Amino acid sequence: MEASLLESPGLIDLILVFTVLEGVALTLWRRRTGRGLSAAAVARMLLPGICLLLASRAALSGAAWPFVPLALALALIAHLADVRGRWRE
Repeated sequence: MEASLLESPGLIDLILVFTVLEGVALTLWRRRTGRGLSAAAVARMLLPGICLLLASRAALSGAAWPFVPLALALALIAHLADVRGRWRE
């Protein structure tokens, strides 16, 4: 049973939901307390991982082949944007 859970896109969906909830929580924390990362910094931090999760989901669900390299390319672009943003801070 464990192998089927690890091979299903449903687990990726669950991780994506928790990742989005993390972003919302961090943004609300900043809005409420004035401390923490800006919404843009949170988005830059989480977006590469979300793109990698989407690439994994596409591969596990048997999506058309262009979706996996597209998601990986977007992950690279998002990662480079995150590095650039951190470098400037």
